Amino acid sequence: MSKRPELMAPPEVYYNETEAKKYTQSSRMMEIQVQMSERAIELLMLPEDQSCLLLDIGCGSGLSGSVLEDQGHIWIGIDISSAMLEVAAEKESDGDLILGDIGHGLPFKPGSFDGAVSISALQWLCYANKASHNPTKRLYRFFSTLFACLSRTARAVLQFYPENSEQVELITAQATKAGFFGGVVVDFPNSTKAKKMFLVLMTGGAASLPKALGTEKEDRQTIANSKREYIKKAKGKPLKKSRDWIIEKKERRRRQGKEVRNDTKYTGRKRSGRF
Repeated sequence: MSKRPELMAPPEVYYNETEAKKYTQSSRMMEIQVQMSERAIELLMLPEDQSCLLLDIGCGSGLSGSVLEDQGHIWIGIDISSAMLEVAAEKESDGDLILGDIGHGLPFKPGSFDGAVSISALQWLCYANKASHNPTKRLYRFFSTLFACLSRTARAVLQFYPENSEQVELITAQATKAGFFGGVVVDFPNSTKAKKMFLVLMTGGAASLPKALGTEKEDRQTIANSKREYIKKAKGKPLKKSRDWIIEKKERRRRQGKEVRNDTKYTGRKRSGRF
């Protein structure tokens, strides 16, 4: 069993030029990043057909930022690794990039963002890489500044890999202390490979958490075909406004708990323009 990256070196050291290149050369890493980024955006429950300003926490080489762009959003990314940010800058994406340690807090004005996402970064704050590091204080500093820079209707969705249940409790306790409502959504909890944890945080008061994937019988086929589906999504998305695009969008809204009209043979069919 491979050793956790968080136990090998501080993030700014571990994610050097070699590791940064892996993210541009490994199709498997790209597929997983795209998969988790799309799910995180789905859990944000953003207004439909509206471009939002989003914060990408631990943006790395910009893979998640590319997904945000694909869905029509504007983004700003922050990461502690200069090597990863150099890779992101080479992609010439539209996102602004900031070098910074999120454990020191987020350097943004109050109410700046319509939402925030984070992929595989949060667990790094649970480890003390320096004598001055206190994980509890660093987590609180991060969450309190995140709460401040979000609008009062915004959500933050942070995918993370906790080492144990104690880390989950530590993280959720500090998020609650900072003012957030919400909790952890675990997709495919019974699957070793597909299981993913998302911390869904809300600023505007308590609300029911989105439904997790893979928790009912009808989701079993999704587990078996998840890799195939996400590869398909990453390589060639349906054309906007096409029947496939509309059906996919309606299904996404259903998973968010919104009311959607049933699919029919007329779904996605162009109108003739005559009455």
